[in-house]
Amino acid sequence: MKNVHFIAIGGSAMHNLAIALKLKNYNVTGSDDEIFNPSKERLEKYGLLPSKIGWDVNNISPEIDEIILGMHARADNPELLKAQELGLKIYSYPEYIYEQTKDKTRVVIGGSHGKTSITSMILHVLNHLGVNHDYMVGAQLEGFECMVKLSKEAKIAVLEGDEYLSSPIDRRPKFHLYQPNIALLSGIAWDHINVFPTFENYVEQFEIFINKIEPNGSIIYFEGDENVKSVSKNTRPDVKQQPYHTPEYSISNGITSVKIEGENYPLEIFGEHNLQNLKGAQLVCNQLAISTSDFYKAIQSFKGASKRLELVKRTPDFAMYKDFAHSPSKLKATTQAVKNQFEDRTLIACMELHTFSSLNKEFLAQYNGAMANADKAFVYFSPKTLAHKKLATITPEEVKKAFGTENVTVYTESETLISDLKAMNWKNKNLLMMSSGNFNGVDFNELANELV
Repeated sequence: MKNVHFIAIGGSAMHNLAIALKLKNYNVTGSDDEIFNPSKERLEKYGLLPSKIGWDVNNISPEIDEIILGMHARADNPELLKAQELGLKIYSYPEYIYEQTKDKTRVVIGGSHGKTSITSMILHVLNHLGVNHDYMVGAQLEGFECMVKLSKEAKIAVLEGDEYLSSPIDRRPKFHLYQPNIALLSGIAWDHINVFPTFENYVEQFEIFINKIEPNGSIIYFEGDENVKSVSKNTRPDVKQQPYHTPEYSISNGITSVKIEGENYPLEIFGEHNLQNLKGAQLVCNQLAISTSDFYKAIQSFKGASKRLELVKRTPDFAMYKDFAHSPSKLKATTQAVKNQFEDRTLIACMELHTFSSLNKEFLAQYNGAMANADKAFVYFSPKTLAHKKLATITPEEVKKAFGTENVTVYTESETLISDLKAMNWKNKNLLMMSSGNFNGVDFNELANELV
């Protein structure tokens, strides 16, 4: 039995990996200086919640076989320093995932947007068809207990390939470490500007990712994105290229159907971006020996990943959705998807500027036109978040100007935004809430019940 210790076990990805290893019968311990729900409750459920909060060098001993270091820890973390002093094997999260899957067929889904959705679609189909597989995905999925599964038996590993940094002492993007046999690229839109200060530097990370594909592997890519197309077509001669596009589809009575090989398949999901993701997922599954017809029969029951155009509440003349969208390209695609799906309804779209990139004064201009498809667009940001991230002050006027459309109203107090939403008549309207945060503690289910 291996002894594995997590430094910063409370993270979304880290605690799921800890649970996966516990389920693999490893002896797992961990520490963190802060742990919030749902991580806290889930760690407690599996007997992995640290007995006390904080770092303690006594957690580190020569008996530990492997250390897994999370991004939340710092390079001067006392437990990390002790582990280094003892010469223990220290892995970043992605390094460890690779180590556990290096003898499997690795599918890695990369891109600035759509990663979680495409990965989730593939997992749904494999699960539905009873195909044994390991996986790592960035959202909780219906029918899956954990966001990570690692086993001895599975021959396939499906991994979401995040381009953010691996650990405090490993500045490589996570997806550079997975070395895929089958890679997919969904889109490239500048993000994480605190790490990749120029667009060219950001694109370069995807070029490196492509070059990490195993010999005689394949790259599946969305040909409607010129940056993706350019990067993917410049891959090595031994790597098979397979472009994809938006499949033929129709919308009737609020239901989207795709037409594949002469057959119509009604879907639970909607929006062109989701349909593009669907096509990419299909091509991946085809390479895993799943037929096109089996894929579409299975995917009809897929309702989406958590916080990816997730339905909060629906009545005959109202629907509320929540979405993780925060970058300009995601806002535009998600807003357009809801508007196109319900053309006869007024769309109220709200988004929160929450990430380092979105709150950066120089990056704001990237949001020009991102909310144009909404009938009314409400943009919220917290001056306290700006201060916490040590960013330059921005004003509501600057934010409105950056978005560039008259439908935008800017809020700096969440309470005022929610109050204005509650004062509206929601008959024949839809509400879309978009953020990687929660609008300063808003309970979306509670809000939906108060609106209708």
